[in-house]
Amino acid sequence: MITRTRLAAGACALLAALTAGTAFPAGAAAGEPTGEDAPKVNLVLDVSGSMRARDIDGQSRMAAAKQAFNEVLDATPEEVRLGIRTLGANYPGDNQKTGCKDTAQLYPVGPLDRTEAKTAVATLTPTGWTPIGPALLKAADDLDGGTGSKRIVLISDGEDTCAPLDPCEVAREIAAKGIGLTIDTLGLVPNTKMRQQLSCIAEATGGTYTSVEHTDELTDRVNQLVDRAADPVVTPVATEGADRCAEAPALKSGLYTDREEFGQQRWYRVDVEPGKELRASVSVGADRAVNPSYGVLLRAVTVHGREIVRGEAAGNGRTDVVSTGVRYPKADSEDASTEAVCLQVTHSFSAASGVKTTPGLPLELTIDVVDGPSGSSDVASFGLGRGWWLLGALILTGFLAGIVWGWLSRWRVAVWRTN
Repeated sequence: MITRTRLAAGACALLAALTAGTAFPAGAAAGEPTGEDAPKVNLVLDVSGSMRARDIDGQSRMAAAKQAFNEVLDATPEEVRLGIRTLGANYPGDNQKTGCKDTAQLYPVGPLDRTEAKTAVATLTPTGWTPIGPALLKAADDLDGGTGSKRIVLISDGEDTCAPLDPCEVAREIAAKGIGLTIDTLGLVPNTKMRQQLSCIAEATGGTYTSVEHTDELTDRVNQLVDRAADPVVTPVATEGADRCAEAPALKSGLYTDREEFGQQRWYRVDVEPGKELRASVSVGADRAVNPSYGVLLRAVTVHGREIVRGEAAGNGRTDVVSTGVRYPKADSEDASTEAVCLQVTHSFSAASGVKTTPGLPLELTIDVVDGPSGSSDVASFGLGRGWWLLGALILTGFLAGIVWGWLSRWRVAVWRTN
């Protein structure tokens, strides 16, 4: 059994994307993406007036964002084409029509000049409105072209102030174009309304939402998204788990997404051939306010309900995602039949007061069926191998040793009394 606990912000599923139209820098390692295949990421930062608030580790939200951006720029891989767009950075007036046009490309998407990008970030001052919808439309245009997927990382401390242009509808519009663009959102010191809006934007494009209340959390999360830009993009397949094993969908190796309501359990089935090993992991994300102290359980059982192995993890309200995993090698014996293994996912999240319970929490399931370990013929059912024999031998040895030791003790006492 392998149990994995995910760090804040992360995972499920959270990739930062590909594609740039310029040549890769000289000295690139063999096999790294170049030209049209280079990773492409656009960071979109809210620079509205509310970013002046001093409630992140004793400093303003803007100062925290600048610090995080500088660290991210230092750590950005050479192969990533990075851009920075702002919203609310230039217009300080009260005219909504003008304020809702206030979005600009601070640093163009392309090969990264760290010094130039940091200098541009240093000039930012919290100023005006929060035109998230218009900024997303422009950010999508910034990433136009190329053959790979693209990703936007949006950092904001408030909901959009440019209605009726709904940013959720903008995100759905972007997703409907089929250009492979995903939006991840991060909410600084979030409130309920902002959390709902940023979650909606991310969900519309298959992205992730993360709440942030400390500078190091912001740095770590943005770094995670940018660092994974060069990784192959895996598109999760939507599936729907059943309420019981007998009706569970049959899954093969791959990445799957589902929704699981509070108090619900989801079942999936995987066929494992002799000599193969099943590796499965699950992540359940809190995309809304939940009560502290929660956990997730992943069980592998036979079709008759007998537990094979389990993995479990717990959280205390400081992370947005809890993950765990299991591993089960199928013995390569004379019985060449394929075994149906049922996977049960259960979580103990509970909704905070006044929070909607539907739809269910996002669930990401990874299935991998690989060749079993060498000597898999020695692996007995349920992955214990010859451990049953060893356990039996140890018990018998201990029993016999106890008898011998008791007999010797009685003999010594008898000799002592005789003397």
